Parts: sequence; structure tokens; C-alpha cells
Amino acid sequence: MPETKVNTEDGAELAVFTDGDGPDLLLVSGLAGTAVYWDPIVPELAKSFRVIRLDQRGTGRSTRGSGDATTITGLAEDCFEVLDAVDSKRTLLVGHSTGGVILQSMALMHEASIAGLVLSGTWAKPNKYMTELFRSRAAMLKAVPKEYAAMVAFLGSPADWLNTHWPAYQSMVDAAPVTIAQQEVLTERIAAIVDFDRSSEIGAIKVPILVQGAEDDLIVPAFLQRELHTLLPKAELAMLASGGHFFPTTRPSAFIDSIKGFARHVG
Repeated sequence: MPETKVNTEDGAELAVFTDGDGPDLLLVSGLAGTAVYWDPIVPELAKSFRVIRLDQRGTGRSTRGSGDATTITGLAEDCFEVLDAVDSKRTLLVGHSTGGVILQSMALMHEASIAGLVLSGTWAKPNKYMTELFRSRAAMLKAVPKEYAAMVAFLGSPADWLNTHWPAYQSMVDAAPVTIAQQEVLTERIAAIVDFDRSSEIGAIKVPILVQGAEDDLIVPAFLQRELHTLLPKAELAMLASGGHFFPTTRPSAFIDSIKGFARHVG
């Protein structure tokens, strides 16, 4: 997993990781913002793609910088800087949860260099369910960060999968955002995503799009992927029967197969 550093104009240093060889595939992770989320599936994807990942600013091995660190537009701009730095000319973009929100903004900003979008476990506009869920998560984050991490593990994973993959639970709890700096970045990211709304614009996106979801997702429920799909009339919709919010890693074979199939479709 070779690591490079990409420096932004406002002084952030972004940690970027590349694996494999082939058509370019950018993976953009969710609220935690780190590249390690994708670790379980990168070896298989790297057999078919040059896989590009990053720690989003203020997360993992990336610094925050002096600018507005947590706007969706700013995070989208960071992704384009990363693609420029690794000389990616035409890229298939895969974004999960918050990553899918970032990808919508990317497509609206600069569509020409994008081969296609995989919008995974994401949404189009504010809704009561997520607003209240994330209000509760933000309160728990500040008061008891270890329990915040435990709640995310339980909400995000199917019970049977988590019970047989207990080290994954322990890893999430061990990585709980316990520092003030970590909590500030996450709190700002939460505020940015619950306010995100490009729903009146995304219908104009012309590149091929695959919307993915899991029927048992308790964090970004399946009705939100269906709503997103209605706003993207030319998009494909692929719903898994189960997998929870973290279905890219709890149902890796199905997720990888869908990406490979979509990549063949977009050419």
C-alpha cells in the first residue's frame, strides 16, 4: 500500500494510498473518513483496478489545514486534488455513505474526468430519520466516545456477522475518537452531511451511476437509496437483502462483483 502526500493550498497534507494496476478506481469512505475502511476489499479490487484511497482531511494520517475543513464542497475539491496528484485522467468513483455525498458534489463540479459513480449507502437530501439519529450520535460522541464507537458498530453491522467477526467490533471501539481534535472534526462532518442537499441539481449528472444499498441498513435506510434513485432517472439500482450499513465489508463479494460489473458497463 504505497503512501504519498498531497499538499493543499491551505496547508493540509492528505495521505493517499494506491494499490494494483488497471483502470483507475477512487474509493471515498464515510463519516470516519479514513482509507483503512476499505482494507478488507482492496486486495481483490487491486487485481482489476489501480485503487486510489485517501484519509480525508483531519482524519487518519491527513492533517486538517487552515481552511474550511469539513464542507462537502471542500472535501470534493480535495478528492480532485488527489486525482490530479496521482495523474488520474478518467476515474470510476465509489463513495460509501458520506463518500457518496462527496461524489455527488464532485460530479456537479467537474464531470468530464469521471467515468462513472457508484453511490453506496448514501442519500440525496435532509430527512427526519438521519437528522435525529445523527443528533443523538453527536451527543454521544462528546459524552462517551467509546460508547459512540460501540453504537456505530452495532447499528452498522448485521448481528450475525458481527458476532462471528468480533475483532472488527473491537477494532472500531479501539479506534474511538477520544481526542478533542477528532471529536471536533467528526462533529463538523456530521453537521455538513445532515445539511447536504443537492437534490434539485443531481438529475443533471450525465455519467453512468449505480445506486447501492442494503435493505437492513439502520444508519442510512434503504428508502433513502430509493429516493436517491428517483432523482437519478438513468441510474441503476442494486439493493442487497442484508449487510447493514457497512455492506461493502460485511458482504464483500457482492459489493466487489457489482463494482466490476458496473465498470464493464461504463467501459
